Amino acid sequence: MERFIQFNDKKIDSFLFMQLSDLAKTLAKHSDWEIEFGFQSYVDFLNRKLYVSHFWDNRPKEEKENGLKSDVCLRAVGTLFHTDFSEVTAFLGNIQNITIPNFAKQLFVLAEDLRLEEICKKERPGTKKWFHIRRDVYRRYFQSQTNANLTRSVYTDALFSVVYLLLTSDSPLEDIPAIHEPIDRMMPWLRQTLPQFFDAASTKEVAHITLKIAEALDDVLTNDMLNTYFYLPEQSYHNAEKTGLTLKDLKRTDPLNNCDILDKEKDGDEDVHEQELPTWHRETSDMTKSFLRFELEQGSRTDLLGEGEREGEDGDQALAIVQGSARKSHRNDYKKQSAYEQKRERKQAGRGERYGKANRYAEAIFLLPASPSPQHIAQYEQKKADILSYQKKLKQMIEKTLEHQKTLPRTDLHFGRLHKKLLRLWTDEQPRLFNKKHQPSSRIDAVFTLLVDCSASMYDKMEETKRGVILFHEALKALLVPHQIVGFWEDPNEATETKQPNYFQTVISFAQSRKKESGPAIMQLEAQEDNRDGFAIRVMTEQLLKRPEKQKFLLVFSDGEPAALGYEQNGIIDTHEAVLEARKHHIEVINVFLANGEIDEGQRETVQNIYGKHSIVVPSVEQLPDFLFPLLKKLLYKSL
Repeated sequence: MERFIQFNDKKIDSFLFMQLSDLAKTLAKHSDWEIEFGFQSYVDFLNRKLYVSHFWDNRPKEEKENGLKSDVCLRAVGTLFHTDFSEVTAFLGNIQNITIPNFAKQLFVLAEDLRLEEICKKERPGTKKWFHIRRDVYRRYFQSQTNANLTRSVYTDALFSVVYLLLTSDSPLEDIPAIHEPIDRMMPWLRQTLPQFFDAASTKEVAHITLKIAEALDDVLTNDMLNTYFYLPEQSYHNAEKTGLTLKDLKRTDPLNNCDILDKEKDGDEDVHEQELPTWHRETSDMTKSFLRFELEQGSRTDLLGEGEREGEDGDQALAIVQGSARKSHRNDYKKQSAYEQKRERKQAGRGERYGKANRYAEAIFLLPASPSPQHIAQYEQKKADILSYQKKLKQMIEKTLEHQKTLPRTDLHFGRLHKKLLRLWTDEQPRLFNKKHQPSSRIDAVFTLLVDCSASMYDKMEETKRGVILFHEALKALLVPHQIVGFWEDPNEATETKQPNYFQTVISFAQSRKKESGPAIMQLEAQEDNRDGFAIRVMTEQLLKRPEKQKFLLVFSDGEPAALGYEQNGIIDTHEAVLEARKHHIEVINVFLANGEIDEGQRETVQNIYGKHSIVVPSVEQLPDFLFPLLKKLLYKSL
């Protein structure tokens, strides 16, 4: 059973969506490009999104997967790198005066896609299977559309369906039905003209042939097309044209943080190079009469900031550099950041990019727990008594599995291992010639963060989750292992498109975790509203990286279903990326899903899609030590 996420009343396989996203970023050669589902497949250049079509929904699994992958390949390999959008804009201007613009636009997209398909198969031979299945599905679709359009007497749509069949036929003698007398008279000419698309080597040639066919059919067809089989995103091309972007800008694999605009060249003796030179840095945006500024890292949209200028000095002369003059500047303190760097960092911080693109407007709000009520204390003691036997088992497992801290080697002792340097036997009155190697201490060199999903979807699992959290807390407390327990959620009532408050309730802090009386505050964790898991994992990762312990663990108690404002479609991918980022910093991220009975197979697959093999789905807390032991043991062996 697949696990699906809802988007526009459509069910989307979360794992397949992650595959398509990774494929798009790989083929587009940049991680900025995102995948979204739409009515048709196209490219949104300015927002850097590749749309794949809902046409593939409700089809057999093999057809659906290969069809969606062919959509991604067509856009990421074909449209991005081989479609000249300036020619598309010119084509749109040329068809303004004809009466069948929808037919012309869809014919252009069809022919361009067929051209790009051959390029994709040539550059990426492994995609041939995708396009073979794509063509087979589309041919069956347009065969049925031909019959349906003829039955309804929608002749222009029927003609377009026939054109697709002719362009994708393996035989030049493709049998087609009669459509309408004026159209049938044009069919011999169409059969001769359509093969010209196969010789088209550029977007310009495709546009020229399309325009010729559209103009010839303009007097024959009385109505334009009703259906949209292929979509041409006019607004996307027009916006790109208005902003002055070129095809090179859209294809660049290393985009600027700022949109550079160069000043006009000034008259003078500047040494201007008009060719591209991949030299010391990515971009240079200022003209200068002197040598290249080595501290310049990125171009800027405006002139050089006044407060960021560096005054000229004697040591700046090129001759002085040749002579090897190097001394501290007496006018500026370069231990401090320049104004340019400060402004750039403020701008980046404002975007919130460090927490992922999907969380640019998320804000972390930390809450402190209130004093536990007598009711919470009584509930805690009851749950603590219930898990007492399992606590001892988990404690023994952690103690045997995790690394202990080591004491430093000790030297200059009166007993122990004899040192190799014996000179002091003759030079000292009471020589100390022995040492002891470092020994493991009783304290475990590890730190834990227990991150608890407090979303509404955890409502029926929260009591069992609390028991699991208490089990860990008591075991770690007994071993004097520092840890914190944090619940997280997002408030949908306060969230807007530009501000999403995310609350972190630290019920047990690192400082409190080893105190005997700590624990009852855990009972304050309750199911709230939404959850932005990727953002929460990144925030906790930052905190763990500040800890000095060698082994760092982030245990996420969650059902693996992230859901928040604008996060439904990208939540699973963003959470998966957050997990990978934490693991790159040597933080072991483990998902613990404590069920309250029968486990839904779809939830199991969703969790595994996000966390990989480091996820454990436990039917009840009693089985937690048995499930956790082999996983911790595996993680330990990996880190040694």
